[in-house]
Amino acid sequence: MTPGRLYYVMGSAGAGKDSVLSWVRENGASCGVVCAHRYITRPAQAGDEDDVALSPAEFELRERRGLFALTWRAQGLRYGLGKEIEHWLRQGVDVLVNGARDAFPLAQARFHDMVPVLITASRESMARRLRACGHETPEQIDQGFAFNDDDFAPAQALTIVNESSLPEAGEALLSAICRRA
Repeated sequence: MTPGRLYYVMGSAGAGKDSVLSWVRENGASCGVVCAHRYITRPAQAGDEDDVALSPAEFELRERRGLFALTWRAQGLRYGLGKEIEHWLRQGVDVLVNGARDAFPLAQARFHDMVPVLITASRESMARRLRACGHETPEQIDQGFAFNDDDFAPAQALTIVNESSLPEAGEALLSAICRRA
Protein backbone atom coordinates (compact mmCIF):
# COMPACT_ATOMS: atom_id res chain seq x y z
CA MET A 1 0.00 0.00 0.00
CA THR A 2 1.29 3.45 -0.90
CA PRO A 3 1.47 5.68 2.17
CA GLY A 4 -0.55 8.85 2.27
CA ARG A 5 0.96 12.28 2.18
CA LEU A 6 0.91 14.88 4.93
CA TYR A 7 -0.09 18.43 3.92
CA TYR A 8 1.12 20.94 6.52
CA VAL A 9 -1.10 24.05 6.23
CA MET A 10 0.14 27.47 7.39
CA GLY A 11 -1.01 31.05 6.95
CA SER A 12 -1.01 34.49 8.48
CA ALA A 13 -3.86 35.61 10.71
CA GLY A 14 -6.68 36.75 8.44
CA ALA A 15 -5.55 34.72 5.42
CA GLY A 16 -8.47 32.37 6.01
CA LYS A 17 -6.54 29.20 6.83
CA ASP A 18 -9.15 27.87 9.26
CA SER A 19 -11.99 28.68 6.85
CA VAL A 20 -10.26 26.93 3.95
CA LEU A 21 -9.57 23.88 6.14
CA SER A 22 -13.21 23.80 7.26
CA TRP A 23 -14.34 23.93 3.63
CA VAL A 24 -11.97 21.08 2.71
CA ARG A 25 -13.19 19.08 5.75
CA GLU A 26 -16.74 19.32 4.40
CA ASN A 27 -15.88 18.74 0.73
CA GLY A 28 -12.63 16.72 0.64
CA ALA A 29 -14.01 13.18 0.67
CA SER A 30 -14.14 13.08 -3.13
CA CYS A 31 -10.36 13.45 -3.18
CA GLY A 32 -9.80 11.01 -0.31
CA VAL A 33 -8.28 13.62 1.99
CA VAL A 34 -8.99 14.05 5.70
CA CYS A 35 -8.30 16.97 8.04
CA ALA A 36 -6.73 16.07 11.35
CA HIS A 37 -7.83 17.65 14.61
CA ARG A 38 -5.33 19.86 16.36
CA TYR A 39 -5.11 19.60 20.14
CA ILE A 40 -4.68 22.89 22.01
CA THR A 41 -4.52 24.12 25.61
CA ARG A 42 -7.27 26.67 25.18
CA PRO A 43 -10.89 26.42 26.34
CA ALA A 44 -13.32 25.43 23.58
CA GLN A 45 -15.14 28.38 22.06
CA ALA A 46 -18.32 28.43 20.01
CA GLY A 47 -17.55 28.86 16.32
CA ASP A 48 -13.87 28.10 16.88
CA GLU A 49 -11.81 26.12 14.40
CA ASP A 50 -11.95 22.34 14.65
CA ASP A 51 -9.54 22.04 17.58
CA VAL A 52 -9.79 19.73 20.56
CA ALA A 53 -9.45 21.71 23.78
CA LEU A 54 -7.30 20.13 26.49
CA SER A 55 -6.28 21.36 29.91
CA PRO A 56 -2.54 21.94 30.29
CA ALA A 57 -2.38 18.91 32.63
CA GLU A 58 -4.11 16.61 30.12
CA PHE A 59 -1.90 17.90 27.31
CA GLU A 60 1.21 17.13 29.35
CA LEU A 61 -0.11 13.66 30.23
CA ARG A 62 -0.78 12.88 26.56
CA GLU A 63 2.65 14.20 25.62
CA ARG A 64 4.39 12.05 28.28
CA ARG A 65 2.47 8.98 27.07
CA GLY A 66 3.59 9.54 23.48
CA LEU A 67 0.13 10.30 22.09
CA PHE A 68 1.30 13.18 19.91
CA ALA A 69 3.14 12.96 16.61
CA LEU A 70 4.21 16.60 16.96
CA THR A 71 3.88 19.35 19.58
CA TRP A 72 4.82 23.02 19.74
CA ARG A 73 4.28 26.20 21.75
CA ALA A 74 2.90 29.45 20.38
CA GLN A 75 1.33 32.53 21.98
CA GLY A 76 1.48 30.96 25.44
CA LEU A 77 -0.45 27.85 24.35
CA ARG A 78 0.52 24.25 23.61
CA TYR A 79 -0.46 22.67 20.27
CA GLY A 80 -0.30 19.04 19.22
CA LEU A 81 -1.05 16.71 16.35
CA GLY A 82 -2.23 13.28 17.48
CA LYS A 83 -0.43 10.03 16.67
CA GLU A 84 -3.55 8.94 14.77
CA ILE A 85 -2.24 10.81 11.73
CA GLU A 86 0.63 8.32 11.48
CA HIS A 87 -1.88 5.45 11.23
CA TRP A 88 -3.90 7.29 8.60
CA LEU A 89 -0.78 7.95 6.53
CA ARG A 90 0.23 4.26 6.73
CA GLN A 91 -3.27 3.39 5.46
CA GLY A 92 -2.71 5.52 2.35
CA VAL A 93 -4.83 8.47 3.45
CA ASP A 94 -3.73 12.00 2.58
CA VAL A 95 -3.94 14.15 5.71
CA LEU A 96 -4.16 17.94 6.10
CA VAL A 97 -2.97 19.39 9.39
CA ASN A 98 -3.37 22.89 10.76
CA GLY A 99 0.24 23.83 11.42
CA ALA A 100 2.21 26.92 12.32
CA ARG A 101 5.14 28.61 10.66
CA ASP A 102 7.14 28.53 13.90
CA ALA A 103 6.73 24.74 14.12
CA PHE A 104 7.46 24.12 10.42
CA PRO A 105 11.09 23.02 10.98
CA LEU A 106 9.94 20.50 13.62
CA ALA A 107 7.28 19.13 11.28
CA GLN A 108 9.73 18.93 8.40
CA ALA A 109 12.20 16.97 10.53
CA ARG A 110 9.44 14.58 11.68
CA PHE A 111 7.62 14.13 8.34
CA HIS A 112 10.32 14.21 5.65
CA ASP A 113 7.99 13.89 2.65
CA MET A 114 5.30 16.31 3.82
CA VAL A 115 4.01 19.03 1.52
CA PRO A 116 3.95 22.56 2.93
CA VAL A 117 0.82 24.55 2.08
CA LEU A 118 0.70 28.31 2.46
CA ILE A 119 -2.69 30.06 2.52
CA THR A 120 -2.25 33.72 1.57
CA ALA A 121 -4.35 36.81 0.91
CA SER A 122 -3.71 40.49 0.35
CA ARG A 123 -3.03 42.69 3.37
CA GLU A 124 -6.32 44.47 2.69
CA SER A 125 -8.32 41.23 2.77
CA MET A 126 -6.55 39.99 5.90
CA ALA A 127 -7.06 43.31 7.71
CA ARG A 128 -10.75 43.36 6.74
CA ARG A 129 -11.25 39.80 8.02
CA LEU A 130 -9.41 40.49 11.27
CA ARG A 131 -11.41 43.68 11.90
CA ALA A 132 -14.64 41.74 11.29
CA CYS A 133 -13.63 39.10 13.86
CA GLY A 134 -12.97 41.76 16.49
CA HIS A 135 -10.40 39.63 18.35
CA GLU A 136 -7.51 42.05 17.72
CA THR A 137 -7.00 45.79 18.04
CA PRO A 138 -5.96 47.82 14.97
CA GLU A 139 -2.46 48.02 16.49
CA GLN A 140 -2.28 44.22 16.86
CA ILE A 141 -3.44 43.81 13.27
CA ASP A 142 -0.69 46.14 12.05
CA GLN A 143 1.92 44.30 14.15
CA GLY A 144 0.78 41.00 12.65
CA PHE A 145 1.75 42.25 9.20
CA ALA A 146 5.37 42.69 10.29
CA PHE A 147 5.87 39.05 9.28
CA ASN A 148 5.25 38.76 5.56
CA ASP A 149 4.27 35.50 3.84
CA ASP A 150 6.57 36.49 0.97
CA ASP A 151 9.50 36.13 3.40
CA PHE A 152 8.38 32.60 4.27
CA ALA A 153 8.22 30.42 1.21
CA PRO A 154 9.21 26.82 1.93
CA ALA A 155 10.57 24.88 -1.02
CA GLN A 156 7.89 22.91 -2.86
CA ALA A 157 5.09 24.79 -1.05
CA LEU A 158 1.61 24.79 -2.49
CA THR A 159 0.42 28.39 -2.32
CA ILE A 160 -3.32 28.96 -2.20
CA VAL A 161 -4.51 32.55 -2.61
CA ASN A 162 -7.72 33.11 -0.65
CA GLU A 163 -8.90 36.37 -2.19
CA SER A 164 -12.24 35.79 -3.85
CA SER A 165 -14.57 33.10 -2.57
CA LEU A 166 -13.98 30.42 0.05
CA PRO A 167 -15.13 27.61 -2.29
CA GLU A 168 -12.66 28.83 -4.90
CA ALA A 169 -9.74 28.68 -2.43
CA GLY A 170 -10.89 25.32 -1.05
CA GLU A 171 -11.28 23.87 -4.54
CA ALA A 172 -7.80 25.13 -5.49
CA LEU A 173 -6.34 23.26 -2.53
CA LEU A 174 -8.31 20.08 -3.25
CA SER A 175 -7.36 20.20 -6.93
CA ALA A 176 -3.68 20.53 -6.07
CA ILE A 177 -3.89 17.56 -3.68
CA CYS A 178 -5.82 15.41 -6.18
CA ARG A 179 -3.24 16.17 -8.90
CA ARG A 180 -0.45 14.96 -6.59
CA ALA A 181 -2.26 11.73 -5.73
